[in-house]
Amino acid sequence: MDVGTVIGLIVGSCLIIGSILMGGGSIAGFTDYASIILVAGGTICVMFICYPAGQVFTTFKVLKKAFFSTQKNILTIIEQLVSLSETARRDGLLALEGRIEEIDDKFLAIGIRMAVDGMTPDIVEAVMRTEMEAVEGRHGTGKTLFDTLGKYAPAFGMIGTLIGLVIMLANMNPDTIGKGMAVALLTTLYGAVAANFVFLPIADKLAYYSNRELTCMEIMVRGVLSIQAGENPRVTKQKLLTFIPPNMRPSEEEQT
Repeated sequence: MDVGTVIGLIVGSCLIIGSILMGGGSIAGFTDYASIILVAGGTICVMFICYPAGQVFTTFKVLKKAFFSTQKNILTIIEQLVSLSETARRDGLLALEGRIEEIDDKFLAIGIRMAVDGMTPDIVEAVMRTEMEAVEGRHGTGKTLFDTLGKYAPAFGMIGTLIGLVIMLANMNPDTIGKGMAVALLTTLYGAVAANFVFLPIADKLAYYSNRELTCMEIMVRGVLSIQAGENPRVTKQKLLTFIPPNMRPSEEEQT
């Protein structure tokens, strides 16, 4: 589970509720079911207008990745590639066929399999990069779903506020104008909170995970090509470590 996402949502919710209570307000005073229905229902309807129904129904599946995404350890990937490089350097490229089963990552396994089968480096790289582009496209679609939610939620909040103001002005009463104005503004609040506290941050978290996964895949591509070229394992390791910030790289003692 992504602890950061959970902590952010919980602490952020507490801050919003706390600011309401500290300001002398009440939760009941900030609750208006008609406004909630308009913002939530209107945003969902827009999603069906923007995307095919099947794509909209995948939103919850995409949302799950923001909470339960499993991050690959880049150092572990590099160590595995270096180990495969040492085997290929010592026993030949065909010796890697016996180690394919121990590779958990399907993308890396495909690359090693193509190298063992004797495909040219250009073909190996082309196939692996095509797979990367497909992954990037799928991830981009998932992020776009939440970008869309974040874009239209405030708009429906404003629409709700305008509706509330029209109703309030049509039934002008000096004794209830303050309450009517407060209710009218609640939909704007709901839309702003939904967009800037939930939808857009989740979209950014999905983008972060996507970039990290693509970095791991890029490391695998470079590693497979290095193995196929018969480069020294130490050279391969140094090339792959460039993807890691200097302060996070293992020390010379740890590398030996």
